[in-house]
Amino acid sequence: MTVHLEDISLAADRLRGIAIETPIQTSAVLNERVNAEIFIKPECLQHVGAFKFRGAYNRLCQMSDAERAKGAVAFSSGNHAQGIAYAAKLLGMNATIVMPSDAPSIKKEGTERLGARIRLYDRATESREEIAADIAASSGATLVPAFDDVDVIAGQGTCGLEIMQQLAVKNCIPDAVLSPCGGGGLLAGLSTAVKEINSATRVYGVEPENYDDHSISKAAGERTQIEPQHTTSCDALMATQPGEITWSINSKTVDDFLVVSEDEVAHAISFAFRYLKLVIEPGGAVALAALLHNKVDISGGTAAIVLSGGNIDSGTFFSCLQNHPSP
Repeated sequence: MTVHLEDISLAADRLRGIAIETPIQTSAVLNERVNAEIFIKPECLQHVGAFKFRGAYNRLCQMSDAERAKGAVAFSSGNHAQGIAYAAKLLGMNATIVMPSDAPSIKKEGTERLGARIRLYDRATESREEIAADIAASSGATLVPAFDDVDVIAGQGTCGLEIMQQLAVKNCIPDAVLSPCGGGGLLAGLSTAVKEINSATRVYGVEPENYDDHSISKAAGERTQIEPQHTTSCDALMATQPGEITWSINSKTVDDFLVVSEDEVAHAISFAFRYLKLVIEPGGAVALAALLHNKVDISGGTAAIVLSGGNIDSGTFFSCLQNHPSP
């Protein structure tokens, strides 16, 4: 199973007029800081504050009437949860979301406000996969994966398609595109779109230092599961192993994987607030962090980065600003 540009283009047709076509922005301060022309794709301005709505709606809107009547179930720390909740609401469906009890409160509240039922679980003692599977089995609801699903990947890929189309209007083909990477769904869709439109554009996936399963998998030459010894503020990127489908794509279409530290992520959040006038969450800040901290050399070139989400609790946000008052 794989995804092609045609699948992403069909997803774009389904999302047209429903998803927000987020803008491409530039910043003189950022360009000067990294000595390159940077184009910013702020998916923090997407419905539910994250790119996840794209894949969720593309998956749910293709369900039959009988499937919709039985609803959807998903497991997520928050952004996929909200994406499924909002897509289900638009389509008149019920949704149940299995969420970790320590998920950011803004994500739990957002999911509930959109009408979904939440089943909380303990990350340390319970399996979200088993809980969601049990709910699906008992209710007949359709289980919608957060990333390892071709329709979800195609929906997320519309973000990459938009980047290339929006830059084409500016007569620009980017030298590189940087995307956050958790389970790899956004990266798989984005890299497919970018590479099929222009194979010379380099694509980089960016991970937090404690959840760098794609980077380790690349070094090992095979899909690898990690056992993190530390947590991360990037709750949206806490996958311990690339998905089967996403890895089959990303292992071929992604040029390299970059890793950023927790402090570098906090610095990027403060930078985005001060200079870009955008509020981004830790998982959404990793691509910006990679640029700001020279994880890849793009000096003199052009690059696009995805700020994938903006759902950050106030306490975490203020801590980033306090620790990096002059980013």
